[in-house]
Amino acid sequence: MIAAAEELFYAHGITAVGVDLIAERSGVTKRTLYNQFGSKDRLVTAYLAARDERWRTLVHSKIEAAGDPVDAVLAPFTALPDWGPWNAARGCAFINALAELPDPGHPAHRVAAEQKLWLRTLFEELATTAGCRTPAALATRLLVLHEGALATQPLPLDTLPETTELARELVRRAVRESVAD
Repeated sequence: MIAAAEELFYAHGITAVGVDLIAERSGVTKRTLYNQFGSKDRLVTAYLAARDERWRTLVHSKIEAAGDPVDAVLAPFTALPDWGPWNAARGCAFINALAELPDPGHPAHRVAAEQKLWLRTLFEELATTAGCRTPAALATRLLVLHEGALATQPLPLDTLPETTELARELVRRAVRESVAD
């Protein structure tokens, strides 16, 4: 059911997809869906949590495979091609969810917001390990670049190589500035 919900929510939007369609696509009854999740809100939350877990696993695999600390900082960028076009065709699912579910008290909103905060924190931790100057400021810049790369994925612009190179330049400069201090 989560896979069907993810496909439908991501392709058509959370508010546009009803439980009837998810049940039909999943091959279960609406009652079964409600018995398992209790509500559409909880299903949306489960969809985003599962997507977040897959994303974090991919990013951590890129961090582990990085050849040096600078490459590790860039892991969220280098993970995007492996994330695949089907996961980026409509931009970032978490940003889309935040736009569709603006109430900070909504459980799915919290999952989406926490995912973005996790990414910023990860950038800061990796930048600190790489010896970057002002890792918190760099983390914010990298988050903004990463979000821009995701937002432009649906366009025929192929911005990811340029965005990744810009991120690499920012990280290298932060390392150089730290050494110069």
